[in-house]
Amino acid sequence: MKEKQQNIMYTNKCDTHTHTLYSRHAFSTIEENVRAAAQQGMELLATTDHFSDMLYPEVTIKHYQYLFNQTMLPRTWHGVTLLRGVEADIIDLEGRLFGHGFAVDRNIVGMPFKTIRDLDEFVASKQDYVIASVHGRRNLEGATVGQLTDMYVKALENQKVLILGHIGRSGLSIDVDALLSAAKSMNKLIELNEHSFDNGGEAGVKRCRRIAERCAELGVMVSLGTDAHVSCFIGKFDRTLQLLEEIHFPEELIASRSRESFLEALKRSGVSDLSLA
Repeated sequence: MKEKQQNIMYTNKCDTHTHTLYSRHAFSTIEENVRAAAQQGMELLATTDHFSDMLYPEVTIKHYQYLFNQTMLPRTWHGVTLLRGVEADIIDLEGRLFGHGFAVDRNIVGMPFKTIRDLDEFVASKQDYVIASVHGRRNLEGATVGQLTDMYVKALENQKVLILGHIGRSGLSIDVDALLSAAKSMNKLIELNEHSFDNGGEAGVKRCRRIAERCAELGVMVSLGTDAHVSCFIGKFDRTLQLLEEIHFPEELIASRSRESFLEALKRSGVSDLSLA
């Protein structure tokens, strides 16, 4: 990559990937996270708990009412814009998300719905956006580079998916350029995940760096998320910002650099237009 004449002082005012107690292996309430975001000077926080079979041994609508009832959350809380989302697991090579194939025909008190929808669609319809991520590989064993790349592209084609979560940390062999080009064509975002520096190992960090470099070179928008599972990590992007500085990443490609830039990226993707909310 070509070096710029001046160093950029990078800032990031949105945390677009965070978890609460609902995720079961996280430790803070939604208000604790919002307060932490305010203390860190964040303009926008997205709450994106896991939507995955890691939560419950059986799939019923009652287990996921926390997620689809997020419409109760205020849009502004402690001075921070609050977005409603989920991090949904990609469950197969067709890029389908968790909840696919589980019909929702009744509400949480047993009254029948007029229209039956799959759980993935039902939950996603209540969100501002979905992060699509891979956490387990049991349905992906033996897949080729082409199949895994297509899987991610198909996940991005979901009308509610805005962000691909921590693709560097997943360790899957993919055609990076083909995936990034598809994301760019759909105005979708690639995540640079702060938690990957803790949980991805040296190889994972190298993959994250390579992905960031190619995003810069191909002009692909990225979003920064802490993936915080405790409120004290909300809004802290030290290692991600250091990486961006090292590779002279174009600031205009960081969708989460401000509240306005992230909401504009969300609108441009066609996933949600919160100016109409």
